[in-house]
Amino acid sequence: MLQTLSPLRSLPVDVQLEQGRYTLRASTAGGSLSLFADDDGSSKVDLRVTQYGWPPEEQRVSLHSTLNLINATDADSTFQLERTSWGDQAATAADVTALQVFRDLFATEVIRPGEEISVGSITLMFTDLRNSTKLYRSIGDAPAFGRVREHFQVLEREIAGEGGAIVKTMGDSVMAAFRTPIEALRAMWKAQERIAKRGEPMLWLKAGIHKGPCIVVNLNDRLDYFGSTVNIAARLPGFSQGGELIFSEAIRDDPEVNEFLTRNIKPDSLSRFSGEVKGFDEPFTMWKLRV
Repeated sequence: MLQTLSPLRSLPVDVQLEQGRYTLRASTAGGSLSLFADDDGSSKVDLRVTQYGWPPEEQRVSLHSTLNLINATDADSTFQLERTSWGDQAATAADVTALQVFRDLFATEVIRPGEEISVGSITLMFTDLRNSTKLYRSIGDAPAFGRVREHFQVLEREIAGEGGAIVKTMGDSVMAAFRTPIEALRAMWKAQERIAKRGEPMLWLKAGIHKGPCIVVNLNDRLDYFGSTVNIAARLPGFSQGGELIFSEAIRDDPEVNEFLTRNIKPDSLSRFSGEVKGFDEPFTMWKLRV
């Protein structure tokens, strides 16, 4: 598809697509916009290019959709949409950096210190233990350390089982990355169930999941993530009382997550609420799932 637009003009274009990935480019801007077409995509989407380029998020469109092309630059722009025939088999930066084996083998080689790469969208999970300090006081240092180490082993197993990767541990907390929201949700669901069956004293796990764009850097010989997506995800466990999974609206809107919740979760176990997230001016919408 080729379409030329005058400056500051828009044009809706009806397209019939095959399932798979597409790339949209414009002559007035560098880079490109990634689209994925399937039956569950949006039937109408705004695709805007500016002098600064394209938004980083991949757009999901339906097989028969209306693409509203928007030329927000100050010059005539020719839009070109083409099928990315190899894209379904290709690995993105988000894919490889969320693989544990890749992080173990190539973390110090893929990005040189001081350099960074942008990731269009990745799912991040943070966990924490409720009242872990009290646990050490109540049962003693050695038994408490054993229980905490045991919970790390459970998390490591379930995260790896869903294709995710542990980015780092911080005290009693874990940061993990996944390629898709459903992988993170299933991993935490299984981990919560296993930890709950370990007996007394009960360990209450707090967890949060969010997805979005971020920056990947090589820090202390480890691939790490930075940006507002990370900041939000890191604060979500603070809204949990333990035994609860907190996730953002972006996670709730994922079709695979929605299907999983519909099939496996009782309605009274899931609730929507808003809260103040440090560093953000407006209330943030979240979902709370009791495991």
